[in-house]
Amino acid sequence: MTAKETHLLLVEDEAALREATAERLIDRGYRVVAVESGEAALEQLAEFAFDIVLTDLRLPGIDGSAVLSASLERYPEIVCVVVTGFGTVQDAVNAIKLGAVDFIAKPFQFEQLLHVLASALEQRRLRSENAYLRSQLEERYRFEGLVGQSARMRELFDLLETVAASPSTVLLTGETGTGKELAARAIHHNSVRRAHRFVALNCSAVPETLLEAELFGHVKGAFTGAVANRTGRIETAHQGTLFLDEVGVMSISLQAKLLRVLQERELERLGDTRTIKVDVRVIAATNADLQQLVGDGLFREDLYYRLNVIPIFLPPLRERREDIPLLVQHFVARLSPHKKPAQKVTVTQEALRVMMAYAWPGNIRQLENAVERALALSRDRTQIDVQDLPPELRDNSPAGQEPTVTLPADGLDLPLYIADVERQLIGQALDETGGNRQQAARRLGLKRTTLVEKVRRLQPGQEKRQLPPK
Repeated sequence: MTAKETHLLLVEDEAALREATAERLIDRGYRVVAVESGEAALEQLAEFAFDIVLTDLRLPGIDGSAVLSASLERYPEIVCVVVTGFGTVQDAVNAIKLGAVDFIAKPFQFEQLLHVLASALEQRRLRSENAYLRSQLEERYRFEGLVGQSARMRELFDLLETVAASPSTVLLTGETGTGKELAARAIHHNSVRRAHRFVALNCSAVPETLLEAELFGHVKGAFTGAVANRTGRIETAHQGTLFLDEVGVMSISLQAKLLRVLQERELERLGDTRTIKVDVRVIAATNADLQQLVGDGLFREDLYYRLNVIPIFLPPLRERREDIPLLVQHFVARLSPHKKPAQKVTVTQEALRVMMAYAWPGNIRQLENAVERALALSRDRTQIDVQDLPPELRDNSPAGQEPTVTLPADGLDLPLYIADVERQLIGQALDETGGNRQQAARRLGLKRTTLVEKVRRLQPGQEKRQLPPK
């Protein structure tokens, strides 16, 4: 890897040293992001897979050791170099124990720093030839198969754990591939019903003419082809949990029968007059807007409220990009043993950058397929690289895109130009989110308060019009 391909995060609270070091590293071809605090460093690490973290150990607030730990926890292949002041050699030794590859003491010569960085990159290159997956997923980042460490996923884990203790009906919503069935299984396996069956049915995968029999069962002779009695999915899930995926495709008549099960806790098999009592918890899921279907007369309003007792939204992968490295590690660890011979596989930072820049319309399911494909194409290599990823990811790679801005012959006013670009992007984000401050800030990678301040600065007097109340 050359310096021109190396992305470096510089964490230094001394402004003069930070700016001078960043400028000289950029001159040497490094792609540098410089921040003044540990908090700012963690925000950058959540969004981007850097090759190197160069951090001072003594920082206000979150110190360099915490930055080091967070870097290695998220990116096992990242190179961490620490900077320590005079008399703090023990701190540097402790940092090495935490996983830093080297340290450099202040004051330092710039050429000395370059040598340390080059040596660290060479160590990583040699290590990757026989690399092992060093980072094991910790339980606090998982909840029964769901993987994530972002704030939204931690909130989701807390909610699922709380809901599991309740007998109430749950409605899971979210795009295809976000893990709704995994969430349903997590609820079941953490509930008092865990000793009984978890029964799943994808309503969209069963023809409408057969869906009723699949749910309620039938007796012999109930219809042509019913040569024997059959127990339906609802009855099979007695004392356990029934998961109904894509519940919005049900016909109105079938919705009425499901409503009776939820209200009366009883059912009748097709062709039978005998009532069967059932004790079942229903968890429904959909990627459709059920409220819109209710408005269009395609979904019963009373059933909607019966299902929507506890609504849970699963965020799309593009809204929690910081979880992508952890998910990639999870899929590599799970899928790589299927390689023959079994190998421990790592992923390059370049490949992670490409994956973090992609929008993932198919969400986690698409990511898993991409990792499986990459493992197959990597054959006997022990490292997944960009060329192993699907074409749609490589074509979207930010590294492969050339700058579209050209410098006019007579020059330009750079601050004014940047302010104009900011103004346009903020306006676009607000337009596309209907003026929702939180969503617009998330799309721009900003804090909500930062967005408000930027609007106030760039468009004086317009903040109320641009930022209507929720």
